Amino acid sequence: MGLTNTQYNTIMRDYQRQQATNQRELAARIEEVYGRFPKLAEIDGRIASASTACARRLLSHDSASLEELRSQIAWYSGQKKIILQDAGYPDDYLSMRYRCPDCQDTGYIGSKRCHCFNQAAIDLLYTQSNLREILKEENFSAFSMEYYSKEVKDPLTGLSSFQTAEHALKECKRFVQDFDRNFENIFLYGDTGLGKTFLAHCIAKELLESAHSVVYFSAFGLFELFSDSAFRKKDTYEQSIEEEHIFDCDFLIIDDLGTELVNAFVCSELFHVINERIQYKRSTLISTNLPLMTFADTYSERIFSRISSNYIMLKMVGDDIRLKKKLSHREGHTDGIPIRK
Repeated sequence: MGLTNTQYNTIMRDYQRQQATNQRELAARIEEVYGRFPKLAEIDGRIASASTACARRLLSHDSASLEELRSQIAWYSGQKKIILQDAGYPDDYLSMRYRCPDCQDTGYIGSKRCHCFNQAAIDLLYTQSNLREILKEENFSAFSMEYYSKEVKDPLTGLSSFQTAEHALKECKRFVQDFDRNFENIFLYGDTGLGKTFLAHCIAKELLESAHSVVYFSAFGLFELFSDSAFRKKDTYEQSIEEEHIFDCDFLIIDDLGTELVNAFVCSELFHVINERIQYKRSTLISTNLPLMTFADTYSERIFSRISSNYIMLKMVGDDIRLKKKLSHREGHTDGIPIRK
């Protein structure tokens, strides 16, 4: 599970808060019933005394009347239950209540992480990925090949839009399957509106569901964060945590590279991110609308060399899918009235 120390500590702090809440709620229930039924406090006192006596006899190896003491404690406990039941309280009203009874809100069953910890990790990773809502609609099950033409072809390779999309989809699925075995990166390029961001979201969905840390940034947002930090426009704890996730997360998405204002600072930061993540074997996906030669001219040969030698290069060709969807939607309606076909 790809959790940084900060993420792990965030989850464990939540467990500590829950444990404190459990204690407060139990104390409030005890205070309530003691106020209504003083005899319950007296019985609890006797149970405590009997338990202490039992412990002393065990320490002195005197087990002769141990069964008698156990029966006594059981009798007192039965009296408590009768009082609570007669007053309409559930049997466990004075027992500790847990959000997760399996681990008793510790996050662990023995030395193994509880299922609730794994779910908490997934929820946290989703939140920090900035992708929770969009991934409800953009995932592999929703990816459709119907918008990719078999007639429109790439003049350089002769492959159709359908073939290039089919290959990219296959590679993205394989990338997910091999994620924990092989260190790989993906570079998606091609004209706007061809599904590059959609495919990035598909991968993100699968990795988040298997509790890998995923962070999404548009190119503009990524370099704005670095700029704010470098020039001290902001100096917050949250920002430093964001920067930590950029370098440490299992999977980083840099979307729409080439839409930001490119300068020496941007090129330097981009190379730093790419190089660091390659060095520490942290997978990255970069998408861009720029042709390869334009990309190399824009960001330098050094950056392009690092990408071309360390990334799976996936080209998308065809017509703008978003435009196709809009046109299809309009053709199916007249003056706001759907036309049945």
